[in-house]
Amino acid sequence: MFGAIPGISIVTLGAIILPFTVWLDTTQALLIYGVMYCSGTFGGAVMAILFNIPGAPENAPTAFDGYPLTLQGRPGLAIGAAVTCSALGGILSCLGMMWGTEVIARWAVTSFGPPEVFAVIFCGCAIASTVGASSILKGWISLCFGLLLATVGQDPVGGISRYTFGSVGLSSGISFIPLLLGFFSITEVFANAGNAIGLPEADTRHIKIEFPNIATFWRQRFNVLRSSLLGFFCGLLPGLGAALAAFFSYGEAKRWSNEPEKFGKGALGGVIASETANNAATGGAMVPMLALGIPGGSTTALMLSVFMLHGLEPGPLIMVEQKEMVWQVFVAMFLANCSILCLGYITMRIVLNLLRVPTGFLMPIVFVLASIGAYALRNNIFDVWVMLGAGILGFFLRRRGYSPAGIVLGC
Repeated sequence: MFGAIPGISIVTLGAIILPFTVWLDTTQALLIYGVMYCSGTFGGAVMAILFNIPGAPENAPTAFDGYPLTLQGRPGLAIGAAVTCSALGGILSCLGMMWGTEVIARWAVTSFGPPEVFAVIFCGCAIASTVGASSILKGWISLCFGLLLATVGQDPVGGISRYTFGSVGLSSGISFIPLLLGFFSITEVFANAGNAIGLPEADTRHIKIEFPNIATFWRQRFNVLRSSLLGFFCGLLPGLGAALAAFFSYGEAKRWSNEPEKFGKGALGGVIASETANNAATGGAMVPMLALGIPGGSTTALMLSVFMLHGLEPGPLIMVEQKEMVWQVFVAMFLANCSILCLGYITMRIVLNLLRVPTGFLMPIVFVLASIGAYALRNNIFDVWVMLGAGILGFFLRRRGYSPAGIVLGC
């Protein structure tokens, strides 16, 4: 549920319960975070498919084709594909995590220095510039604008203020979460103001979760395997994470597709690539966190905090000193991904009824939740103003053919 609500992400839930893990056993605390990591990454696909509002950055590419499928009257198929492929990507990454945590972590550290990491990030940015915009030029402009926004604040090396114009609120930089909420949630609120969202009332009564059949999966087999490998690889490298994995895999799925022109217009392969990759990144991100003590993202950073609260230090020796505990976490994440298949099916049947909620009731709720999410990040009203500004700007940029997703990834 926290993963599905825009702004109130799984990181928010992890931060809320972190103080309570002091009274838990270390293994129990890590199990909670491992399961939350897997389920929360999947949860963000729900709003992306139904309302074009990603619950998290890694679910943004899911909206490119998931929301058009909803507009075409096939939200059940999009959600069924997301449920199945999220589970598959997570299960495959867990198997890779179990098989080679120590070996893969050592290989990644010795073989990938700053030049290689920069090359992968640049490749991901190049792919991101091709999606969500009406032209390649506008895609690159969107991406560069996001990179420019990321420079606002104090220089992390010299401490020099950049583009703050004397504003105290800008001195700490423009936070990523308010921009994400603004460019996706608030922009969508403005875009749908006064319009009915989703399908007509008569059609929503017949919506059912529609799992892709065997023939569909056979056609998408290379897409699933490729996205699993790319997602695991991106999760393995600290700092890249599920968001770049999703964009990277989406771009590769489009490039290798026999019908690339359908991407962005309701191609099921786009949903499959995005959701397989972002869940596959969860297992990859655990490798450097456990074997090297290097968190690959916000959630694994919270898990690192759990280790510190209990007086443990992740590193190469943890596979020797705490091998049983590590394997319990592995098994818990594996079972969590398996549970997505059954629990995802049950909960998604209920969530599909959100399509029946009138826009006049739904959009104010989204607006309030997004405002709470922006404010709760740092308890700063300035972040709410940033969110509103990004929402207004994103509304006009989208109408001109620019890519809000490119701006967000650039930040």
